[in-house]
Amino acid sequence: MAMTQSQNVTVTVCENGPYEIVGEVEILDANGELIRQTTKTFLCRCGHSAKKPYCDGAHKKHDFQDAGLAPQ
Repeated sequence: MAMTQSQNVTVTVCENGPYEIVGEVEILDANGELIRQTTKTFLCRCGHSAKKPYCDGAHKKHDFQDAGLAPQ
């Protein structure tokens, strides 16, 4: 999947869960190397995933709590 033009990407902070990313995105490692190209993925936000940067559902086991709402 070649990414040649700018696409809309939506990042949703899920209540008590991960970041949901929807749209054509490239996920790069700390050295700028491509890990994955995708149109939908879930990234860990709780810090407990064994598959970082991706969510593996560990937030449920560790009772991660965050409303995912913007500060007022």
